[in-house]
Amino acid sequence: MALNRYRLKHKVKSGHKGAIRAQKLLEKPDRLLGVILLGNNFVNIFASSVATIIAMKLIGEAGIALAAGLLTMVVLVFAEVAPKTLAALYPEKIAYPAAYILTPLLKVLSPIVWMVNFFANGFLRLFRINVSHHDDDHALTYEELQTLINEATSQLPAHYRSMLNSVLQLETVTVEDVMVPKQEIYAIDIDQPFEDILKDLQKSPYTRVPIYRGSLDEDLIGILNLRRALPVLMRSDVSLKDIVKLIRPAYFIPEQTPLSTQLGKFNNKKRRMALIVDEYGDLQGLLTVEDLLEEIVGKLSTDAKSKPVQEAVAVNEDGSWRISASEFIRELNKDHDLDLPTDGPKTINGLIQEIMEMIPPVGTCIRVEDNYILEVTKISKNAIEEVRLTFYTNKRLRHTTHD
Repeated sequence: MALNRYRLKHKVKSGHKGAIRAQKLLEKPDRLLGVILLGNNFVNIFASSVATIIAMKLIGEAGIALAAGLLTMVVLVFAEVAPKTLAALYPEKIAYPAAYILTPLLKVLSPIVWMVNFFANGFLRLFRINVSHHDDDHALTYEELQTLINEATSQLPAHYRSMLNSVLQLETVTVEDVMVPKQEIYAIDIDQPFEDILKDLQKSPYTRVPIYRGSLDEDLIGILNLRRALPVLMRSDVSLKDIVKLIRPAYFIPEQTPLSTQLGKFNNKKRRMALIVDEYGDLQGLLTVEDLLEEIVGKLSTDAKSKPVQEAVAVNEDGSWRISASEFIRELNKDHDLDLPTDGPKTINGLIQEIMEMIPPVGTCIRVEDNYILEVTKISKNAIEEVRLTFYTNKRLRHTTHD
């Protein structure tokens, strides 16, 4: 009963004979318990009868109580506690050899076991317990599976555990959580002079670039794959018309699409980039396959859209952190082991503005999750640019400091 069912299934698939017998016995636990307890109780009762007879012959009636006490101690130590503790500590070493004994024993004693189970199961049915159905699938919930991964410290390296946890979170994380915000999208306006267009294409840090006319929100033409366009761009007589012919229609997705769903859609549609829109069809950001994969394996490369580590998060001399307010909260939590709330705004800037319901002045401090103090240190006309994060651990101050 203490066998690890997943390890048991693995050994069964590998052809382990003892595991195969043990699994067959566990498929009908009432019969297994019946044959074990039948032999167990028979031996105990038989030993009690023999001890009583011997005690009466040697000591008389007074020896009955002595025999009962001594036999109880012997049975508890040598037949119950010690062997069952050993079996609980080393279930595989005990269960697999025992299966070779219990299997034929069950066949021999099957009539008696059937009769015992008939009455026992009938008694359970009085309490509306269905003995023919038992939870044998041992299915793990999302939280249990995550705990199992986190507890596998000796079997799995830390980066593998991180990857597995990230895979589990793909169902709960949406494309909005990992997208490149609209204001950070590298796109090219074809209404500008043709020479400037070519310069922008040459400076592009990406192989796929959104092309628009006038406004990215109002007139998005499509996506240009620079790798495929390279032969055309290398020509001396290249024109704007040649470039426009190579533009592919953009692929749009809703902002609430789960990452697990989008991973399959990227594969089915043979696309590597998608533009994210809200419920009104307004452009919100951009997502690539690389962004999605980075959620699983971590940063693939230090591309242009990634801020340098020292710019995004820097440690001050007093131990506080200087953080760019445009940083995604999920990335901060993941990269720096923080616990900032992720059920609302996606960035530090959005979090502070939601709490304050305004763009607060420099010097404003707020307390978040009772563990962190965020102080606004730099603002612009329409956003918070930089904050200072202080870890709030002083319990006495926790009662005297106001948010």
